Amino acid sequence: MKTIDITQALTEMSDLIEKAVDGEEIIITKNNQPIVKLVSLQPLPQRPPLFGSDYGLISITDDFDEPLEEFFNLLQLK
Repeated sequence: MKTIDITQALTEMSDLIEKAVDGEEIIITKNNQPIVKLVSLQPLPQRPPLFGSDYGLISITDDFDEPLEEFFNLLQLK
């Protein structure tokens, strides 16, 4: 959260608005007292939910838990 005096904020208003749009909160003060909070009205883009986000992309074959052929070869060597 950025704090800036009102006299400086007036000269940097376009930069402050861009920062607010990007999600930063800016507090504008007068005589070291907060008077305004500058925030974006647009919500930040939400990331997709993690649970179930790969549904349909991953599949498990029927022989998933079958012993591997390489494992049998190692057993036969001993």
